[in-house]
Formats: sequence, structure tokens, C-alpha cells
Amino acid sequence: MEKKSKPPFYVTTPIYYVNDVPHIGHAYTTIIADALARFMKMDGREVFFLTGTDEHGQKVEKAAAEHGVDPRTWADRVVVRFFDLWKALDCEPDFFIRTTMELHEKGVQKMFRLLLDKGDIYKGEYKGWYCVSDENFLTDDVPASADGTKTCPDCGRKAQVVSEETYFFRLSAFQQRLLDHYRDHPRFVRPQSRMNEVASFVRGGLKDLSITRTTVKWGVPVPGDPAHTIYVWYDALHNYVTGIGYDRDPALFEKFWPATVHLIGKDILRFHAVFWPAFLLAAGLPLPECVFGHGWWLKDEAKMSKSKGNVLDPYVLLRAMGPDPLRYFLLREVPIGLDGNFSHEGFIHRVNSDLANDLGNLVSRALTMVRNYFQGTIPPPAPEEPDDAEIRKTFGEMKDRAVAHYESYALSKALEEIWSFITAVNKYLADKAPWKLAKDPALRPQLARVLHQAVAAIRGTAALIAPVMPGSAQKMWEFTGEPGRVRDVRFDTLRFEDLPAGRPMKEPEQLFPRVNLKEFLAEDAGTAKEKTMNEIPSPPERPAAPAVSEAPLITYDEFAKLDLRVAHVLEAVKVEGAKKLLKLKIDLGTEQRQIVAGVAESYAPEQLVGKKFIIIANLQPAVIRGVESQGMLLAAAAGGKAMIPFFEPDVPAGTKVK
Repeated sequence: MEKKSKPPFYVTTPIYYVNDVPHIGHAYTTIIADALARFMKMDGREVFFLTGTDEHGQKVEKAAAEHGVDPRTWADRVVVRFFDLWKALDCEPDFFIRTTMELHEKGVQKMFRLLLDKGDIYKGEYKGWYCVSDENFLTDDVPASADGTKTCPDCGRKAQVVSEETYFFRLSAFQQRLLDHYRDHPRFVRPQSRMNEVASFVRGGLKDLSITRTTVKWGVPVPGDPAHTIYVWYDALHNYVTGIGYDRDPALFEKFWPATVHLIGKDILRFHAVFWPAFLLAAGLPLPECVFGHGWWLKDEAKMSKSKGNVLDPYVLLRAMGPDPLRYFLLREVPIGLDGNFSHEGFIHRVNSDLANDLGNLVSRALTMVRNYFQGTIPPPAPEEPDDAEIRKTFGEMKDRAVAHYESYALSKALEEIWSFITAVNKYLADKAPWKLAKDPALRPQLARVLHQAVAAIRGTAALIAPVMPGSAQKMWEFTGEPGRVRDVRFDTLRFEDLPAGRPMKEPEQLFPRVNLKEFLAEDAGTAKEKTMNEIPSPPERPAAPAVSEAPLITYDEFAKLDLRVAHVLEAVKVEGAKKLLKLKIDLGTEQRQIVAGVAESYAPEQLVGKKFIIIANLQPAVIRGVESQGMLLAAAAGGKAMIPFFEPDVPAGTKVK
């Protein structure tokens, strides 16, 4: 019987607002999405992982004005912080969408026209409480004071009742269709408590939704009526379809839509579980399978916010620990549907207990004994005794449970299962005491069996933790002598007993050093006073252009000899043994080529896949570090980093640049 292929998996995060810098809340959602995407790939599914930034609206206008720049300049500066953070966290989205991209704006306008033509959008007058300072209408859920007035929750100033011409979305017409969908798809909103909340809100009655503004100019203009700007929330939600090809790549869109899961914070549940599905119903598009509203990370039992001064900078933790301990803590500590309280003490305890003591110690002592007793090669598996067979059986059962938890987004439970197995292996080693067996040559077969089991356990654990701790998992995989990438393992073929004897292993290194809490807190307090990667710098003074005499003049005919083309990156990998080099497979429209570019210190390979930039196409081929390069990528050198000017995705590959 032919094995049925698994359906594609499309996971999204919210797109993050660029009125401020990324914080631990942004990191949390994106880490969840990345872990799920990695797991689903290892589960044999085609995956698309989308994240991005929301760059329109009044708050961006305001933030830009406060820093003395235009909104686009501000967005360009802030968005780099998100790129850098995802790279630092080992998060690998398939596409990073910006709402200022032309492909997004065109998609939003197309959907708007469609609903306008159908009558689901109409022009009218909106009357409500208006904040003059922020140039924004207050939402209906802002409570009135005792005197009947309302105060703007953003600036604290009194609002006034005004009216404004606006376009409305006929939300009221979709009340029953939404309730029917909730009834027929009880897992549409998760966890269940959030579904109850959403259904209750909709049953309370829906009002038509104002979706344009005349007082805000930074945004997508209404097609045919540029005096109106499409409201930021209507604009932003469409990223989930524009990011996978709506109106530009039908094959990609058909493959991945509807989304498998929208991961969001619970504070934006209404937008995603009420407004967004109503827009989709109006457009005749299928609804996403699931909207998962995860909890908040609290600090001192309070929601993190700038006003409270309790926002956690993820870079402080990353500089001290690297990405894997933070990824593990955030996903292990709390089930994703619940709130969690972050404390440095709890974080360090997890690192020392779970990572350093349990996993790190297992890897270190088991592989060190293999090196000492068997010259660093995997020993042969002698016939099993009952407790040996039990370890193998325990692994198989644990793997099935962990995979099932991953599939249901219960990441904390998956990790709990894996760590129960790590505990069992540590106990197995303690009971077998291989250091004692090694003293008696007659017991060498037993010694070989015990250590073979331990290495098999480490190998299997590496694969199972790979979605959550990709860097550490790859190291463990290599320690056991496995070639290639652990991320390429498929869980349905992962077997405890598939460990070849006699294979040389890589000498292990310490994975998770123990952390001294007092020293960490002292360092954390010190770095908090320093300038971090997460700060937005002031606009630098523009450097003077180099004198003309610094470069020789060339004629137009000499310049015309350069064949400059738009290249589309199909694949990107690091050049082995070269810190700065990436090998890129590019599409030039009529042919594919390979080039080598010295941009690895500025861009991760996954950041370039799908991107378009300029190359010199008629440069004589050269061999760089043993790799042939058939062209040269054009980039600017700024502050010691390579900065590549990218084209919008809709520019055809091979287009000549003049």
C-alpha cells in the first residue's frame, strides 16, 4: 500500500510593530513557530514559516517623528533589529514580510476592491471618541470616566466626540457564519478557554468595522480614493496571504493556504479569531485551521511593558548563554496556552539542572568513557540483558509520546517526555557503573553493551531535541559520529538500534557550563547599563563621499561592458572552512549559476534564499576556496559589514540593470 503523504504545514507569527524594538515577547512567539516548523520538517511535511513586521500606521508615524526621521527610514532601521534577533535565536523563517513591500500593498488593495465590489465594504460616517493628540479614534472597549468622557489610553489626554468619513467592513453580516464555524470547528481557536471567550464576544453582537482613516497618511491608500488610508489592522492581517503568494504566486498559495496555525499573543485574539476570518469569508477564501492564543510572559507577576520598566531584553540573556538555553527555558517552563512568570533564578535553575546536570553530564561522561575505554569508536552491542532492552523500549515509547506532543503543539510536554528519558539513561549508567566494569577485562562485553546503549540514547535524544535546541542537537549528533545534519532526520525512521559499531566519534566538548547565579545577576545588571544590540541608534552623520581622485575615472564604454543582472537566490550554504563565504545557487531567468560571496558574517544562508539582488554576470569565472564562482554579487561595505541592496520579489530574475 502506498504511504499517504502528510499535508503541508503553514505556521505564522503576528507581524511585529516597528514603533519599538523587539523584546522577549516577540522572541517567545517566534521561537514557538520556529520549533514547530523544524519539527514538522523532521516529521516529513512541507513547511512554510512566515514572520515579519507591521510598518504602517499612526504609532510608526509618531515614533519616526520623535526620532526626527520619516516613517520609512524609521521602519528600515528598526526592522534590522528583528532580522538580527531571529538570527541570534536560530530562528529560520521561510519568508520575512514587511507591510511596506509592494507585493503586500498590492494584495491588500486587491482584496479591498474585491470586497468593495461585493458590497461587503461601503462608505459611511464614523462617529466616536477621538484623540486629537494621537489623531486616532478610541476603540469601543475604552471605558468612560464617571463624567461620561473618555481618556486616550496611549497619551492620557481627554478625547472628544468627532465624526469622520470612513469605509466600513460589514462585520455584522458575518456574525452567524462565524458562530457556525466555531461550532463546526471546535479547535479553530485554542486553547478552549480562548474559544469560549471569542464565541461569547461574537454572540454579544457585532458592529460594522471602520477600516480606513483620513487622518493617517502612512499606510496603504484606498484604491481609487487616496484621501483614505486603509486602517493598519485591516492592512496587517492580510500579510498571512500576501506572504505566500496571494495575487502573485498561485502555486505557492494553493499549496500552503489555508494556514495550519496562526500563533498569536492572547491580547490580539479578537483581530485574528473574529475580524480576520470575517474578511476571509467575505473574500471566499478558506479559513485557517487554528488560531492559537498563547499566554504572556510576566515579570514580577505583571505583564511586561515599557511604562512599568520590566521589559526583558533577550540580547542580555543571549550574550550570556547563547540561543539554546533560552529557547529551551521558554518552551519547557510553561505550556504555551498559559502565562509564565520569568525570573532569572528560574532560568538559571533550568540551565544548571536540566541542561548542565542532566543532559550535559550524560553526554560528557558517556562519550568520555567511550574515548577512554574504546579509543573513541562506538563499541559493539553485545547481547542485551533485560534492563538493556528496557532502555531501548523506553526510548521507542518516549519517542512516540514526544512526537504526539509536538504534533499537538504541546512543546512543554514533549520536552518533559524527553527529559524523563534522559533521567532514565542517567540512572541506567549509575546502576551499571561502567567505570567499575572497565576494571575487569572479563566484563568488557558488558562494558561495550552499556556504552553502546548510552551512545544510542544520546543520538536519539539529539534528534528529538533538534526542533527546540538546534545548535546543541547538531553538536550531539556529530559527537556520536553521525554525518550530515540532524535536522534531516525523519522521526518515523529514527530507531534506537540503528547505531553502527566501530564508527569513530568526535571528541565531545562541554555543551552547557554551569552558571553561577550571583555572577550572572551582577553581569546582567552591568550590561543593562551598557548599550545593547537592541537599542535603536540615532541617525549617524552621513560620511563625506570620497574624493573623485580616490578612484580612477572610467569611460561610459568601459562601464557598458558590465552585464548587471537581477539574480534570484535558490539555495545558499556556507563554504566549508571559510568564515566569510557563502555558496549561492542563483537563477538568472534563462540559466542557473553558482557564485561565491563574502557576506556570511552579515547574512545567514536562510536570510538570502528567495531574495533578489544585482550580480555582475559577465565576470570571468574564478575558483575561491576550491569553489567555482560564476559572477560577483554587488554589496556595500558599511561599518565592517556587507549590506546587499535587494529588489522587490516581483522583479523578474535576469532583468538587466542599467
